[in-house]
Amino acid sequence: MFEASRAKALNKLDNFVENNLGEYSRLRNFDFGPEKRSNVSCLSPYITHGIINEKEVIQKSLNKFSFSKNEKFIQEVLWRTYWKGWLELRPNVWTDYLLELNKTKNEFQNNQDYLSAIEGRTNISCFNEWVKELKDNNYLHNHTRMWFASIWIFTLELPWQLGAEFFMQHLYDGDAASNTLGWRWVAGVQTQGKHYLASEWNIKKFTNNRFQNIKLNENAPPKVSEKSYQIIKQDFNNPPNIEDKNLLIFENNLSFEITDFKDNNFKKIYLVSNSNENRSIKLSEKLVKFKSLLIEDQEQRLKNKSSDCQIININEITNIENCCGLYPTVGENLDFINSKNLKIDFLYRNFDQLAWQYCNKGFFNFKNYIPKIVSTFN
Repeated sequence: MFEASRAKALNKLDNFVENNLGEYSRLRNFDFGPEKRSNVSCLSPYITHGIINEKEVIQKSLNKFSFSKNEKFIQEVLWRTYWKGWLELRPNVWTDYLLELNKTKNEFQNNQDYLSAIEGRTNISCFNEWVKELKDNNYLHNHTRMWFASIWIFTLELPWQLGAEFFMQHLYDGDAASNTLGWRWVAGVQTQGKHYLASEWNIKKFTNNRFQNIKLNENAPPKVSEKSYQIIKQDFNNPPNIEDKNLLIFENNLSFEITDFKDNNFKKIYLVSNSNENRSIKLSEKLVKFKSLLIEDQEQRLKNKSSDCQIININEITNIENCCGLYPTVGENLDFINSKNLKIDFLYRNFDQLAWQYCNKGFFNFKNYIPKIVSTFN
């Protein structure tokens, strides 16, 4: 489903906008199965890695239809932007998640209910099928992710932290913000007291009756967390002088040619690969391979434009002097940089500088600013 190249991503985008965008708002919540995905864009694995960006996607949609007809699609594209901005203002949520995950993994490593869940051997057939789909395709429909997380937390009664790890290990579009905060939201700890409960009728309706006899806990109370997180004021300003420096590009910005810094002169561009040995969450072989191919695709495009570039492992950045980096956002790459106390001048996308200032509250507040965000680049 997901070929690892910018050319394929652009083809997918063009095909969706031309043929399926018009029906998106009406059909987007239906999961017709892994072979019938034309009702959603399936662009998230590319957006996550910066192969294409939100701006490109939204502009192409607006070239086809008006903002009012596109509004639901644009909102869904910007959910990922919102989650990222929300986490940037509260990075301790990610740090605490990893600490909780480590503790929970030790407690559940031999738990049979947990092992049955990740192997797709529960007594809930739709859940088992989604486990297989996740491992086979490294993707799940967004509505299905909500059902999956709800069943995991409230029917199988497993810790949400382990479910979030399971998604991160396999999803091609997994990122620290969307994944962690999405699971927190389903559990009821992201918006305190408000959780998401999957129901048999909802699953039946939106899977076109593909599943029957779905026995779920539909009355579970939300999970409770004693922790609350205050906003930490961040500086997302770019350094005044970046000419003739070395540039680090991480796995979330793999199309240098569409960045705000494409016209700057860098001595050399280093494409940074992060292997499992440096990650708190160990990724599946298929996901590691997907990331590797996307990095190689970016390398080839840079070389085609005669750029001096090289792929390096993240361990090697300690040897690079006079460098700046496209900001990797809260997650494993930033964790590595912080753990080594590396002083790197980060470069922030204009898009993020604008959007993240509106991520201090809930998404419904952020939604009010979407027309303003879009107007700046359309």
